[in-house]
Amino acid sequence: MPSRSFVTIGLVGPDRSGAIAAVTQQLFRMGANIESLEEQVARGKFRMTLLASWPGSKLEGQKIRAQLLSLAQQLRMKLTLRLSDATRTRKRLAILVSKEMHAAEAILRAWKSRGLSAEPVLLAGNHPQLRSLARRFRLPFAFIDYRDRPRAEAVLQSHLEKAEVDLVVLARFMKILSPDFVWHWKNRILNIHPSLLPAFPGASAYRQAYDKGVKIVGVTAHFVTPDLDQGPILCQDVLRLRPNEPLASIISRGQKLEATCLLRALKLCLSRQLDIHWGRVHGV
Repeated sequence: MPSRSFVTIGLVGPDRSGAIAAVTQQLFRMGANIESLEEQVARGKFRMTLLASWPGSKLEGQKIRAQLLSLAQQLRMKLTLRLSDATRTRKRLAILVSKEMHAAEAILRAWKSRGLSAEPVLLAGNHPQLRSLARRFRLPFAFIDYRDRPRAEAVLQSHLEKAEVDLVVLARFMKILSPDFVWHWKNRILNIHPSLLPAFPGASAYRQAYDKGVKIVGVTAHFVTPDLDQGPILCQDVLRLRPNEPLASIISRGQKLEATCLLRALKLCLSRQLDIHWGRVHGV
């Protein structure tokens, strides 16, 4: 089959009639084929994600970006683009962190040992502590000041676009992403949560489990959606608690489980064609 190159387009802004038609007509004039389209209107805000393809292995990326950016400005909407030409064989990863390194380090070790069919291209964090981890693996590090979330997400989005990132991995990144940001990366953000979701969502999951006296705790790797810790589940793992085991020991053992579960989920995303339907992941 002839090769094709793909562009993922995200559009967020005030709801207005004709927005979908304006984008699809522009793409038709540019010679694109629309592979998929999903849109949502909630509380007067319009969100759309669209996958378009062009024949051939090379994209006229600057021309495509310029024309669609001009259209987005006319619609008074925010545009994001992710270009992926047919010559790229490995997904490009951004790993987001806070202060804990166990999950990110597991991914980077797998990459260095050639156990990961992807290329980490960026480590970004809302704390500067893990800059040393990026330095150790010779990756660029972006410190994202999250005291102002809209500004922080704009800076983060800029870093992701410049690095031409395909997948975002939240490796114990302890900040909540806005619905608009998540929409631009629909089914492209993986997270690891330290509980067997849907039990114990939100912060301090190990503490919640400890306080409830549960006998089995676990971890969940899932896609991120605008609803906190409610995204489609990729994989889970569990550990049985020892009698009178202290919280510090539970956290320590749980962190090892987090690292292996997140890495397994990432490999699933990279190795298989997953279908997400009615909030469930199929093909795993």
